[in-house]
This record gives sequence, structure tokens and C-alpha cells, in this order.
Amino acid sequence: MSDLILIRHGETEWSASGRHTGRTDLPLTPDGEAEARTLAPFFEGRPLAFVRTSPLRRARHTAELAGLRDAVTDEDLCEWDYGGYEGLTTAHIHETRPDWSLWNDGVPPHADGRPGESAADVGRRADRVLERVVPLLAGAREDGVVVAHAHLLRVLTARYLGLPASEGRLFLLTTATVGRLSTEHGLPVVAGWNQRPLPRVRA
Repeated sequence: MSDLILIRHGETEWSASGRHTGRTDLPLTPDGEAEARTLAPFFEGRPLAFVRTSPLRRARHTAELAGLRDAVTDEDLCEWDYGGYEGLTTAHIHETRPDWSLWNDGVPPHADGRPGESAADVGRRADRVLERVVPLLAGAREDGVVVAHAHLLRVLTARYLGLPASEGRLFLLTTATVGRLSTEHGLPVVAGWNQRPLPRVRA
């Protein structure tokens, strides 16, 4: 089985300041664009089984700058819907809820009543993504790539390993970094995580 390469998008204004950025469709900052370009040498000349990306522009633009062509958008790769905590930092939330944890407590509804998501909700979306892409890797020689968001990719990794969605808390993922999900002796493993890729060396 080939590997699933996970890419978190480059920096945005809100990711730089630690604000929860779910469905707010922010662009990359200039530094985020530069981060995304550092991914391009890693993929240059590398055949891929598929490229899937979140429909949000910070992910799509990262894929473009990384040289990942013909990406297919997947709504299930959108970031966690943070509900009423959209745009807030964890420090701000802790001023009124000092013991709050996104992974365990979820979020309050949006002002318009939309409920936001729990870890289990995001886990169900991650499961659907895995159901679609893992079979494509089973008989492929090339790796597949997913470009998305920190919390979504952390949940997806937990679910790939057979862990509850809330255990995504274990997998810190910074902007424009690479993770690699693989197998060893037929069992799912993390083969690389939170890495800045080095350019491929041609013989």
C-alpha cells in the first residue's frame, strides 16, 4: 500500500495569532505563501495517485504554490467548525472557561444558532475521507496527498490509527508541514510528522 501524505496549509493572519479559524475563508499571508512554495521541490517530478484539498482558499492556494496540480476539492476536508468560538484564541476562551478543551468540550453554537462541531462530528467527516482515499492507495505505486487544516488533519490521523477522534490532540501540526501515514506489516502507522520537507536529490 502506498502512503498518504498530509499537508497543512501555510500561515494566515489568524493562524499566526492563534485564533481559531474554521470556516472563515482567509487568504495566506505573504509568509504563508513563502512557506507553501518551500513544499514545491518535494513534489517536483513526483507522480501522485491523487491530490485532495479542502475547498477553503488557504488550502487550495497552498496546493497550487506547492505545485500540486489537478487537485480535487472535498467538502469533508474543511476545518473544524468552531461555532461561537470562531476567531477567538484559546487564551480568550479560558478567561471565562479556564478548563475548556476543544477536544473534550466542543464549542457553543454560532450566534445564528448553527451548532458548530464536536470531535466526534469531525471524526465522522475524517472517516468518510479515509473511506474514499485509502482504497485508492491499496493498489497504487504512487502516494496520495491531502491538503487541509491542522485540526481536521489531526483528527484524520487519529482515525487512520483507529483512535477516537479526540486523540487528535496528540498530533501537533504547524503550518506548511508534512505528515506521512503509512503501514508496517499491514498495520497503520505514522511514518513522518510535522516535517519541513527537504528538496528531492536527483541522482
